[in-house]
Amino acid sequence: MLLRSVLASAVVVGALLSTSAAAQDAVSPEGALKAQIAAYAQPSNAERLNVLLGQLRAAGFEPSVETFAGGGRATPLQGSNVVVTIGDGAKEILLTAHYDAVRLRDGTLSQGVVDNAGSVVAVIEAAKALRGRPLTHRVRVIFFDQEELGLVGARKWIEAHGIADVAAVVNSDVAAYGDTMMYGQNNGPQSAFVTRAVQELCAERAMQCVGFPVYPPSDDRAFSAAGAPVVSLGFQDEIGAHQMWLAFNGGDDNGLAEGFTPKVFRLIHSADDAVDQVEGATIAAAGATYAALIEKLDAGLR
Repeated sequence: MLLRSVLASAVVVGALLSTSAAAQDAVSPEGALKAQIAAYAQPSNAERLNVLLGQLRAAGFEPSVETFAGGGRATPLQGSNVVVTIGDGAKEILLTAHYDAVRLRDGTLSQGVVDNAGSVVAVIEAAKALRGRPLTHRVRVIFFDQEELGLVGARKWIEAHGIADVAAVVNSDVAAYGDTMMYGQNNGPQSAFVTRAVQELCAERAMQCVGFPVYPPSDDRAFSAAGAPVVSLGFQDEIGAHQMWLAFNGGDDNGLAEGFTPKVFRLIHSADDAVDQVEGATIAAAGATYAALIEKLDAGLR
């Protein structure tokens, strides 16, 4: 009887501690970031757009929406890019992420938090940090639609605006967990100075970073195809980052078990891409890192 009472008490205490920890996480900065990301789990990309606009306005920004006729098999689907402008200057640095999610085989929309609501919230955090900073370049923060349909939103933005005034582009895709930043090195010789800035920042901040000679495509490819200097960034755990590097760069003798798929590719474009995969600390670190990179580029391009 005594043992049963002790066990019962332990269960109650454990439940209370668990509830308390969950409550603390919900009100912590990291918990608040996770809540922002969870809000993007919507049944349509139009509703994800409304979440994005609401978060930007709550952060004190006045976003503009640029609509376009974009991807679609039968008839073009209307897409909506969202733009926030910080500062002024003859040339601009772009900070970008796509907010749309992929439609799964069963017809439902992925929750799309690893791919790519985590990046969206991190970019919003970076924009908040950059606001009011003494920048010499205009910073244009762009949230692209229809990346999942073939980088359509990015291509439509380039068609409408060109790249003559674009000094550099920093793109974020799949930034949700872990403390290792990945960066692509396959965006042409015009992007070498952006890559160098990333490497310098990693050293200055003592960050774990992994450079990919071949990096998975995102909206960065639309900009590199147009000749703009660009880098694509993402975050995951260190082991996963190296496994992904081997999968893309290790060749036939990459050392991975036959048929092995890195965790991140089992998550994205699946029903498992859910908010429990997100780490608020990663989003905070990503936002601070992106802001620092924009400032470094701004200073170096004077």
